Amino acid sequence: MTKNVTNFLSPEERRERRMILLLLAPALAVVGLLLIGPLIWMGWQSFQGPDGFTLDHYARFLSDTVYLSSFVQTFRIAFVVTIAALLLGYPIAYVAAKSQGIWPPIILGMVLLPFWTSVLVRAYAWLILLQRRGLVNTMLIETGVIDKPLILVNNEFGTVMATLHILLPFMVLPLYATMKKIPAELEMAGASLGGGGWLVFRSVFLPLSLPGVIAGSVLVFVLTLGFYITPELLGGGRTFLVSMLVSRNIELYNEWGAASSISMVLLLLVFLIFRLASMLIPFERIMGTR
Repeated sequence: MTKNVTNFLSPEERRERRMILLLLAPALAVVGLLLIGPLIWMGWQSFQGPDGFTLDHYARFLSDTVYLSSFVQTFRIAFVVTIAALLLGYPIAYVAAKSQGIWPPIILGMVLLPFWTSVLVRAYAWLILLQRRGLVNTMLIETGVIDKPLILVNNEFGTVMATLHILLPFMVLPLYATMKKIPAELEMAGASLGGGGWLVFRSVFLPLSLPGVIAGSVLVFVLTLGFYITPELLGGGRTFLVSMLVSRNIELYNEWGAASSISMVLLLLVFLIFRLASMLIPFERIMGTR
């Protein structure tokens, strides 16, 4: 069928197709070299042991409780961070989308301000703020709110706070982009039919903003699954995520096969998340092409 269609193309259209393929070739080569190639190598490595082919690396998921607890803690933290980012990011995106004049750039600029510093610097900043003699505990003690310092770091709370701060822009930006595409006439029509502010928002604006909610939630959730520096610094050994499990297998035990199997399982779970998200809302709507 494709061959028959090609035969009906004019010489100019054929040249245009060849030119497009030539322009895409460098990008396709980079993707194949830096993405597809390493993924194939990682998948092959996950089945390799000292004596050749083995399934022992995957069998550890059923026998080693460390693997299961690490995945459970990782997904729990990712879920909490995603919900918190949605609760904080939705009002920010809503205000930015509804504002006029110079306010949208100011609001978005404040959201993007953390990008001006590295993740490592921001993680250390949270460590200074939340430690036993940090700014937060000092202020609470001096104001009489608490009598002794709270344990805010070296646990999941510190990890969630720092991760939320770093990933909040990834929730706000998709929400803002989706909200800006919602015609104001639809809300005006709902109000003209007697709907109050909350009813119009719940029945009109909120459903239309769901593509941004899904896009931002998936993005934040997936990025949290692979976080390493922040839980390493603020977790204090009590937060042991999948990324740290991969690192330990390579750094301490030189177990490239085990690390590859963990990475492959996490990758498959991420693909499953994207699949579930596409079942809720097609990617065409999420990307704004439909």
